[in-house]
Amino acid sequence: MRILFQQSLEKQFRLRELGTDIPTEIVAGLTTFTTMAYVLAVVPKMMGEAGLPAGQMLTAMVLMIFLTTLAMGLYTNRPFVLAPGMGSVAIFSITLVQLQHVPVGIASGIVFLSGCLFIIITLLGIREAIVVVIPKGIKISISAGVGMFLAVIGLRNAKIIAANAEKTALSFGDISQPIVILAAIGFVILLVFQARKIRGAALYSIILTTMIGIPWGITKIPATIFMMPAGIGDVFFNFDFMGALDIRYLPFLFAFFLPDFFSSFGTALGVGGKAGFLDKNGDLPEINKVFWVDSLAATLGSFLTIPVLITYLESGAGVEAGGRTGLTAITSAVAFLLILAVTPLALMIPAAATAPILVYVGISMLSGMRRLDYTDIAEYIPAFLCIAFTAFTFNIANGIAVAFLAFVILKLAAGRYKEMGIGHYLLALLLMYYFYAMAGVK
Repeated sequence: MRILFQQSLEKQFRLRELGTDIPTEIVAGLTTFTTMAYVLAVVPKMMGEAGLPAGQMLTAMVLMIFLTTLAMGLYTNRPFVLAPGMGSVAIFSITLVQLQHVPVGIASGIVFLSGCLFIIITLLGIREAIVVVIPKGIKISISAGVGMFLAVIGLRNAKIIAANAEKTALSFGDISQPIVILAAIGFVILLVFQARKIRGAALYSIILTTMIGIPWGITKIPATIFMMPAGIGDVFFNFDFMGALDIRYLPFLFAFFLPDFFSSFGTALGVGGKAGFLDKNGDLPEINKVFWVDSLAATLGSFLTIPVLITYLESGAGVEAGGRTGLTAITSAVAFLLILAVTPLALMIPAAATAPILVYVGISMLSGMRRLDYTDIAEYIPAFLCIAFTAFTFNIANGIAVAFLAFVILKLAAGRYKEMGIGHYLLALLLMYYFYAMAGVK
C-alpha cells in the first residue's frame, strides 16, 4: 500500500524529474504554512473591524485557502499557496466599509466583479499577452523586488526596523527588545543549519526559535489548544451584485483588480525564478494555469465574503526549503485545514521565529540581478525602480507599474520606439489609469 501511494505521488507530481522527494515536499509545505500562519489572526481581525464575525471569517478563509491551494497544487504542480491579499483586505475592510460606509454586500459584489474580470481576461489570453509585453529586465527585477519586499517584511515583523515619523523614513527599532534578540538568535540558527546543508533548516529554526521564546514570554502558550470552528452562515453568499454595478464603484473595482493582477503575476515570476522554473526569456512555462486558478479563486472567494485571493509571497519560504511541486502546496493546504481545530497552536508561533526565514529568502532572491544588462539604461533603471517601489511601498504592483512606465519613457526618449509594439502603449495607458484610480481611493 505504501509503495502504491508513493508511486501515485510520483506520477502526479513528477518528483524525481523535478529533483525532489516526498519528505522534502512535506517539510517545504509546512515551512510555507508556518510563515503564513499570521493570516489566521490578521485577516479575521481586520474583517471583524468592518463588522463581520471574526470567527466565521476565520473558518471561511481557511476553507478557501484549502480549496484554492489544493487546486493550485493539483492543476499547476507548482508550490504556490493562495490566501486573501492584504491589500484587498485593507481596501475591503478599511476603505470601503469603514471609511466609505459601503455595505458589506456591495463590497463583496465588487470583489465578485473583480474575479469575473480576472476570468474574462484569462479566457481571452490577455494575461499571457501582458506577460509577453513586460520586458525581460523587469521580469528579472521582479524576483529581486519580491525578495527585498520579503526581507523588509521580515525585518519589520521582528521590529528590527520601524517607521520613524521624525525622519520620515525607516530606521532601527529598539534593538534591545527581547523580540529583536530572539529574531537574531533565530537567524543565527537558520544560518548554521543552512551552512551545514541540513534539510528542513527553515522549519527546524522556526520550531527552535518558538521554543526559545517560551521562557522569555515572547511565545505565548495558549490557554486551550483545541477550538471548534465557527459556522459560516452570516458570511456565506453575503453580496449585492446589482448594487456593485453602480458606476461610482468603478475605481474600487480597479483598485481590487489591478494590484492583485500584478501581485499574482509578480509573485509567480518571483518565486518561480527562485525555484528555477523560468525560461531564458524570464517567463514561467504554463503560467496560464496559475492564472486560471487565481482567477477562479478570486471569484469564488466572494461567495464567502473573502477579499481577492492571490498567490502568496511566502510561497518562497517553501521553495527555499526545497519545495518544487504541487505536493508542497497541498501539504500547506492540509496544514491550514487541520489547524482550524487547533488554531491557537498556530497562533503561538511568534513573528521573531518566522522573520529570519523571510529575510533569508529575500536575500537569496537577489541573485537573478546578475543577468541584468547594465549597459542599457532602458533595462537597469526600470529594474531599480521595480525593486525600490516594490520594497518601499509594500506593493508588487506599484513596482511593476512604475518600472514599466519608466521603460516606455526611456525607449521613447532614446528614439527606440520601433522596439515597442502597440501592446506596450496600451499597457502604459492601463497603468496610468491604475495610478489615477488608486489616487481616488482614499
